[in-house]
Amino acid sequence: MKITYVLMAAGLLSQLGVNVQAEETQEKNLITESGAVKVEWQAPDSFRDIKTSSGIQSRFEQRLFDTLTQALAKDAKKSLKANQKLELVVTDVDLAGDMRPTFGAAAVSELRIVKDLYPPRMTFSYRVFEDDKVIMIGDEKLVDMNFMHRVGINNSASDYESQMLADWLKKTVAPKV
Repeated sequence: MKITYVLMAAGLLSQLGVNVQAEETQEKNLITESGAVKVEWQAPDSFRDIKTSSGIQSRFEQRLFDTLTQALAKDAKKSLKANQKLELVVTDVDLAGDMRPTFGAAAVSELRIVKDLYPPRMTFSYRVFEDDKVIMIGDEKLVDMNFMHRVGINNSASDYESQMLADWLKKTVAPKV
């Protein structure tokens, strides 16, 4: 009889352990909105490269995603009609540059090196709505090989990616809406 209780308890504990692991490995999606733009950042932990060189990673990600969404909303305001909305589901981001270790007096840290060799990349699907009706849909894999030769870029953590999205919006969405 004691063996039955022990086996039942072990079974329950192992089941709880599996459930806890499943919750821990479940990826989180972040959603940012600004104006007529809504972006779902799907499983950002699996993105190719959105590392920060300093600070807390989760705060950097939130700031990056908010900045990109706001910049896209600003550009979309010029292209979309008042009753239109743009929604993106971003599945991968690779920021311009590459993270390289640096060795200082206190500890090892990383520094983002920006060169032509490391262009910004972004993969996403999108939908344009007009009065809650889908009028445009598509998938994109953007790469901006010319990112280093643009005038007016401030070289901050999201300028290259914001410009890449602005160019995409102007070339792909604006002519069709």
